[in-house]
Parts: sequence; C-alpha cells; structure tokens
Amino acid sequence: MKLHELQPAAGATKTRKRVGRGSGSGMGKTSTKGHKGQKARSGGKKNGFEGGQMPLARRLPKRGFTNIFAREYTIINIADLNRLDDDTVVTAGLLATNGIISKIEKDGLKVLGRGQLERKLTVKAAKFSKTAKAAIEAKGGIAEVID
Repeated sequence: MKLHELQPAAGATKTRKRVGRGSGSGMGKTSTKGHKGQKARSGGKKNGFEGGQMPLARRLPKRGFTNIFAREYTIINIADLNRLDDDTVVTAGLLATNGIISKIEKDGLKVLGRGQLERKLTVKAAKFSKTAKAAIEAKGGIAEVID
C-alpha cells in the first residue's frame, strides 16, 4: 500500500450537505429551511425560549452548593475484607486488582465498620471509622493510616 492509496473505511465519511446551490440539487431556494419564521432566519433559533412564558430554568429555585473542599474516598466495609486471606496487607491497589472495589477515588480508601471481620489483616487506608479500627485491632490486625 502506498501513501496515495490510503482512504477512509467504507461508511466512515459522509459528504457535506451543500444547500442553496440550485433547484436541481433538491436543496435550492429556501436551503432546506422551509418558508419564513424564526427558524429560517440567520442566527438560528433561540434555545430555551418558551414563547414568552417564564423559562423552566428560571421557574425552579436555586438549591444548595458544591463544597470545593469535600474529600472523595472510596468506601469499603470490614465485612468485604473477609474475602482475603489471613495476614494479608490490604491496600487500595490490592482491593482493586481483586475486584472488591471498582476504582480508587482521589483521596484514597476509607474503611467503615459494618459487618463482622473474621480475619487478622494489616489494613492500610487513608481513613478509618472508630468501629472499623476497633474491629481490625480486636482480631489482632493493624489499622495503618497512610496519606
């Protein structure tokens, strides 16, 4: 194959619609815009205009705010850690590779205390709830905070 023989795959490209180029093209005269009216004018139509009625976006009240300082953690409960073997060093990366969590949020892993822990584990996470930390240490494991 040579450079001048390259072409897009079949069906990958469409020819541009050339409007206003005579009646023989089938897109002459009004250039596929119909007769008169706001949609036929240059500049197109005004989006969000409801015929003079108060637009929906202005009828609805503004509520709440986005906290730009909020932390985003991937959350896991201690009951989910029972799938791992005893004396495992648990990290967010290990949980992701085992399919226990789907993705690691930007601020890391937070371990919560729902359920019963049946294994002795060393858990490394960004944050622990009090009950999770107590449950891990009650089984002889270590709850290590990492940043």
